Amino acid sequence: MSAVAAPVRSLPTLQKLGSKVDRNLDAQAVAKEWFLAFADAVNSRNYITVASLLVEDAFWRDMLALTWDFHTYEGRDAIQQFVADQFPKFEPSAFRIRNDLTRLHLPYDDIICIQAFFDFETTVGNASGIFRLVPLADGSWKAHTVFTNLEDLKGFPEKIGALRDHEPYHKRWMESREREREFLDEEPGAVIIGGGQSGLTVAARLKALGINALVVERNKRIGDNWRNRYAALCVHDTVWYDHLPYMPFPSLWPVYPPAPKLGDWLETYAHSLELNVWMSSEVVSVEAGTQGKKWSVKVVRDDGRERVFQVNHVVFALGFGSGLPNIPNIPCQAEFKGQILHSSQHKRATDHLGKKVVVIGACTSAHDICADYVDHGVDVTMVQRSSTYVMSAKEGIPRLTGRLYLENGPPTDLADRINASFPNFLLKLVHQRVAKDLAEADRDILDGLRKVGFKLNMGEDDSGPVQLIWQRGGGYYFDVGASQKIIDGKIKLKSNGSIARFTPDGLLFEDGSTVDAEVVIFATGYADGRTAYLRLLPNHLHDAVQPLWGLDDEGELYTVAREVGGRGPQATKVAGLWAMLGNLAMCRFHSKHVALQIKAYEEGVFGERY
Repeated sequence: MSAVAAPVRSLPTLQKLGSKVDRNLDAQAVAKEWFLAFADAVNSRNYITVASLLVEDAFWRDMLALTWDFHTYEGRDAIQQFVADQFPKFEPSAFRIRNDLTRLHLPYDDIICIQAFFDFETTVGNASGIFRLVPLADGSWKAHTVFTNLEDLKGFPEKIGALRDHEPYHKRWMESREREREFLDEEPGAVIIGGGQSGLTVAARLKALGINALVVERNKRIGDNWRNRYAALCVHDTVWYDHLPYMPFPSLWPVYPPAPKLGDWLETYAHSLELNVWMSSEVVSVEAGTQGKKWSVKVVRDDGRERVFQVNHVVFALGFGSGLPNIPNIPCQAEFKGQILHSSQHKRATDHLGKKVVVIGACTSAHDICADYVDHGVDVTMVQRSSTYVMSAKEGIPRLTGRLYLENGPPTDLADRINASFPNFLLKLVHQRVAKDLAEADRDILDGLRKVGFKLNMGEDDSGPVQLIWQRGGGYYFDVGASQKIIDGKIKLKSNGSIARFTPDGLLFEDGSTVDAEVVIFATGYADGRTAYLRLLPNHLHDAVQPLWGLDDEGELYTVAREVGGRGPQATKVAGLWAMLGNLAMCRFHSKHVALQIKAYEEGVFGERY
């Protein structure tokens, strides 16, 4: 059987559409006319008409609202089938357009669309949506993208704002908190493995929905997953992009917070939101449950005490690679007379003053570590084994996030929904343009890197870093100064020839060249995240655990914010086991999706995944 060819995708340019647009048109009137026709077609269950309101190569992305899953449907026929299958089950109704958020959007001179927001209800929830209309040659407007997202479950709103507890608290709060944290009076509604941003945000979301979760963290303090990294680490996303749910960063924070500062904030976050966290503790097994529950979770604390919890939900929040180093198997490591470390074990440049250091790798951690060595006068060589995508943070971050995450940008919740409303395959086409613009803006840096032999790429199909992030979780560097150090020769570079083996005094390459070293650091990323999951699960469940990262054939991330069985054939075997990972922004947005699914299961309103 021959493979099905991927569709040929293109942006909805004015030339492609054969249209012209009066930029003074009344965008609200156009959007309202389309939306009324759309709502009328949905209400009358005329799904052929619904599909006819979209262009032939339209996209519809749904997050739980109409599928209990994450899907992107591409093309009018696929969308019509999805609508016909799912709308009778969810009975979408009460459509309301947000006129105040309707805008004529001009991302490029040759691309014009009307972007509008709407709210609606289903049988189980309240949902939101975004549509983008493009102009056709006959003067009409049709939707090119539609996004729908589950916001809340009917009857089970988040207990925040006006719905917070209004009763005076006359109990002994300290004693009450201790009993709650120790789960002396009840079992947790969920066990969350990992107390980084993934675990804490899910715990916070669950608490807002009335589910008391236990977070189990092996480190001594919340935030140690950031504090214990190399000293030069700072967050490479902006502060506006990284806010946590319910507790945004203070307005006086720097744009790029250092890692220890972020670690302290996570600790403050857990304390202020009264999340139940067991430190210096480990989950050692997750097995089939008893007492009417799906899972039995064994936890060992630092003093050796053991406790077994019976729960329906276990959230694996272990981060990229689950913290397990990926160290290439380079021969003869035992012959090397110096020190070998993974970047996760490296702390500070001052540990190696006066020594020759080699860093194997050429992405973010490698650049940060090498730059720190240079700043402390240490002789350091970067060994680049494959090409890297490089952009400057100054030029790149504003282009990648557009106008969404800025000092005076839209509210974070609104920005998150706009950001999510672009299907990844469509976003790839946009980023091909962005990457080209970025390369021109960064020409001096990129040319300088090429001249010294640094190997560059433009990302997957010349689309910049975003697809590398989605597919690999790496392969890029957002330059904050290390590139100029490479250009100036302060960071020495070895980018030709593969490593053959270690020698007593360093590395031998296949072309016969050598690099002397007293310290070798592998900045080579982390292992397959599934590895840590499988260590906790019985062998007969291993095949049921699906990939944790990368894009599926719809352009959606595998498994993230869903049960670890995904859409695999053995998904039911691992029902109630959840995967949550990603940067702070992803955790902020998708933690609510995880919490809503768990709450829906617990309240008996979760339907069937489509």
